Amino acid sequence: MPIYGYRCRSCNHTFEVVQSVNDDPIKDCPKCGDPVSKIFFPVGIAFKGSGFHVNDYKSPKRIAAEKSAGENGGGSSESSSYSAVGTLGGD
Repeated sequence: MPIYGYRCRSCNHTFEVVQSVNDDPIKDCPKCGDPVSKIFFPVGIAFKGSGFHVNDYKSPKRIAAEKSAGENGGGSSESSSYSAVGTLGGD
């Protein structure tokens, strides 16, 4: 079951509750009884492997550059050190 976070609007008391998706949201602070707001947490994403975007969605220009580097007997340092984080900056 998911964990939901809540914060009291008046006393700023923050707490987490394990609830089913079908359960009604908490409305009152357990500390003071005033209304609470749901806290939205960012979701952590970890891209693992040899490269998410670089290996799956290569541009034709990059494919041609890697082929020519492979035929010349040496790979560029760019293609061997690419990571998913490096591609998000936009090249």
